[in-house]
Amino acid sequence: MLDLDALRELLRRHGDALTAPVRAFDIKGRAFDFNRRRALMGVINLSPDSGYPESVCTSEAAAVERGLLLAAQGADIVDVGAESTLPGARRVPPHEQQARMVPVVRRLADSGVLVSAESYYPEVLEAAARAGAALFNLTGTRQEDDVLKLARRFEMAVIHCYVQGETVRAVEDFTFADDMTATLEAYFHERIVQATRQGVTRNIIDPGLGFYYRNLEDGDLRVSYQLHSFLNTFRLHRLGWPTLNILPHAPEIFGQEQRRAAEPFFAVIALLGGTHIVRTHELETVARIRAVLERYRPPAMP
Repeated sequence: MLDLDALRELLRRHGDALTAPVRAFDIKGRAFDFNRRRALMGVINLSPDSGYPESVCTSEAAAVERGLLLAAQGADIVDVGAESTLPGARRVPPHEQQARMVPVVRRLADSGVLVSAESYYPEVLEAAARAGAALFNLTGTRQEDDVLKLARRFEMAVIHCYVQGETVRAVEDFTFADDMTATLEAYFHERIVQATRQGVTRNIIDPGLGFYYRNLEDGDLRVSYQLHSFLNTFRLHRLGWPTLNILPHAPEIFGQEQRRAAEPFFAVIALLGGTHIVRTHELETVARIRAVLERYRPPAMP
């Protein structure tokens, strides 16, 4: 049961991490101070295989319209991907990803939207950077060095995703550790060292909760792990870089009728746990949740 006793024990063990600051930096001239305000990332899925119908856009016009709407609703960044991460989804070759992504990225960037390009193919990310993307959402390490060199050349921010496999499409069973947060911290330390050696100065760490491992198809196990990860995110602040979390859908927990309530619920947990950037399909509702949490002030003491 997640309650105040559970939170008290978590803070007893790791409360020293609460005060660890993370770097502030600009992305394409827009300043982000993650210690002062949490950011929101909206989603555009250019693949018809994607599992969240509300974010699927099968035409350039629909994708641009959605991207502009997300920005108007409060998205600080809009993430654009051309291949679904669902296990049974079709693999989309790089040239097809570019054909889907580049026109959308160009039009949104020209409209002043900060665009994140999601892929593990360097050629796709390079094409997106040339079209005006501001961030690489790197969902694999297979060609990491090539992507980091591109990030330095185009002065991109890089989202480093935790992936147990070369790419998000190559994952199998998830391997648990006694303390997964410590495992994540060690993993991201290595990724950040590699990135900074390559000259990348804008790094974001993503625990990778949106990926589909075979042994996490059971809803109870997956949701329990996701809750644990959200609540322990503040421990990753010790690395000194902002964190990003993907909000889960959990339709088997919330039911099909209420499945759209899942991400807003998890948004509260993720924000309380120290997530700096929340990636969500339910942008408008999550933006309102952020606004409510920002209103909190401790009551004046007599």
